[in-house]
Amino acid sequence: MDETPPAVQHMCTHVLAELDAHRTDANRVPPLIVGVQGPQGSGKTFLTAHLRDALARHALSVAVLSIDDLYLPHAGLVELAAAHPENPLFRGRGQPGTHDVQLGTKILDGLSRINEKPDAEVRVPRFDKSLFDGEGDRAEDVLIRSPVDVVIFEGWCVGFYPTSEEEIMRRWERPVTGLGDGFFGKRGFKQVDVLQVNERLKEYVKWWNMFHAFIQIKPIESHPYTYIYKWRLQQEHAMKSSNGGKGMADAQVEAFVDRYIPGYVFFGDGVLDGYIDENEERKSPPWRGHGLVIQIGENREVVKVDNF
Repeated sequence: MDETPPAVQHMCTHVLAELDAHRTDANRVPPLIVGVQGPQGSGKTFLTAHLRDALARHALSVAVLSIDDLYLPHAGLVELAAAHPENPLFRGRGQPGTHDVQLGTKILDGLSRINEKPDAEVRVPRFDKSLFDGEGDRAEDVLIRSPVDVVIFEGWCVGFYPTSEEEIMRRWERPVTGLGDGFFGKRGFKQVDVLQVNERLKEYVKWWNMFHAFIQIKPIESHPYTYIYKWRLQQEHAMKSSNGGKGMADAQVEAFVDRYIPGYVFFGDGVLDGYIDENEERKSPPWRGHGLVIQIGENREVVKVDNF
């Protein structure tokens, strides 16, 4: 009996098909780079770990990289917050702008070329979220060695694209589904806060341009945000139960998720729709035609699966 989670079965089938198309001859080619996006607590880290195991059963070498591991070190996060004291979205890790884009570019470029030499290796940081009372810091690096068949790059804002100031203003006035009217103002956010994040997000497009395929895990349309609070709280409790209680209190978790909601509202549809470039032309994401979206219910069960 196959005990692979249903979502992973869909993900594995998708990646195998994309890898088959990616390989044009019998020679080893650059790894297939697959972006995986899902909100906090949706299970994307759990699912990508199982996806790695499922692909390994097909004799494939898989490297997994999380966007969380590319956060600035704790000192860098403190410095960023101090430089933007009026912007709560930069108060701790999370939003675009809190990652080391230069390091991420170097790592992704290295992974894309890792099969060019039989003894090549790429050093990847790991971020420990339990340090500094849940604020987190970098931990010991790990080495990824050639050969690599598939690179999975997962994270909550992977594939998010910047948008226009006009679109941010327009969406600001809308109710946030499940969270009511005036959500951003009630949580202490201002339009300029989102505009600063939008500007930082432009640097991430160079990462997305390296992707060959994509998988999105998302809540069902009727509950796009409310489930995230529940899932993220469950995630924090699980981490604290395994590490002796190190992590955030429940109220801190709620405030933590609050800071992510603007990312979903203003930038999340870029995964499917791409973005408007500087010439005001619509640009599709490079994975369009190579994407899989898995909708999940409150208990993370698979509700619907589509290609895009």
